[in-house]
Amino acid sequence: MNQKDRKRISSFRRISLVTTVAVFFLILVGGIVRSTGAGMGCPDWPTCFGSWIPPTSEEQLPDDYASVYVAQRVAKNERFVALLGGLGFSSLAQQIEEDDSILQSEPFNATKTWIEYINRLIGVVIGFLIVLTFLQSIRLRKIDLTATLLSFLALVLVFFQGWLGSIVVSTNLLQWMISVHMIVALVLVCLLLYIYFRSGRLVHFGEVLDRQDVGPDERSRVRFWLGVGILLMFVQVVLGTQVREQIDLIAVELGYQDRSLWISRLGSSFYIHRSFSLVLIGMHAYLLFRIIRSGGWESGLINRFKWLVGLMLTVVLSGVVMAYLGIPAFVQPLHLLLGSLIIGFQYYLWLEMGVVAHQPKKNVLV
Repeated sequence: MNQKDRKRISSFRRISLVTTVAVFFLILVGGIVRSTGAGMGCPDWPTCFGSWIPPTSEEQLPDDYASVYVAQRVAKNERFVALLGGLGFSSLAQQIEEDDSILQSEPFNATKTWIEYINRLIGVVIGFLIVLTFLQSIRLRKIDLTATLLSFLALVLVFFQGWLGSIVVSTNLLQWMISVHMIVALVLVCLLLYIYFRSGRLVHFGEVLDRQDVGPDERSRVRFWLGVGILLMFVQVVLGTQVREQIDLIAVELGYQDRSLWISRLGSSFYIHRSFSLVLIGMHAYLLFRIIRSGGWESGLINRFKWLVGLMLTVVLSGVVMAYLGIPAFVQPLHLLLGSLIIGFQYYLWLEMGVVAHQPKKNVLV
């Protein structure tokens, strides 16, 4: 590979890494939006109260602003319901159509409005970063066309995520829509991580990666169970979103006051979520123990496994803090971010182990 191509790949890797980090940051900001109850700070989308710069006081709004934006949401939901019906999701469409909570309006709150507005601005910045990633990938199309196609897929996914965000607003923060919005964000993170990883293999192709003494069967077994761990972590995140949905309902019911009472009102999903975290820690701690005991593994991979287990312990600690200290608002987004980082860590480790276990025979990526 010539020096010019190396520079192109290095430039592409930098922007793809920045984009990935930015998505993680947006997940953190999204957690802040939810923990502060600012999700409907802007009742319309993509503008905020019909303007690209939101108001700072209610006096700047017309007297009938609440009914105006409810009517706009209803009109958009009618189109969304028609789309779901056309795709065969008639029961889901009926559920949205009959959900009276969608018709509720929230009083103007300048703080919540600007929190949501900043969240949207960060989302726009990430959109530009995704576009830049795709444009950079076009320069690599002759080296690795798949990287270009995957970058285009990431661009499509981020536009889809933006559309989902508009539906989240139009449905007045319908709980399962928020969960779908979160899952798509995690899929986007994994896609960006794979793009970054794949471009790195272009640079380092041909280097001796199998200096370890561990056998390929052992490595494949550990990688298999790490893959199982990734799937289980996605299940854990879904369980967490269900708990989060319950907390949101309780928070609204109590006017975001009396946080110490929120945990006591949660249902069985909270206890399943809490217990499942111990299963995940035990599983990954065992994999780390197995790697250290067997010997022959790369020191860098062992260290990353240690970081993974450390992240899991930290996210459990944040959960304990929320359970016993009345769900402090600042811990909620941190808990969400840590869970997202764990999935990213798991997935990147899984990719690394696959490359070492299966050396390509030609100068192509598979």
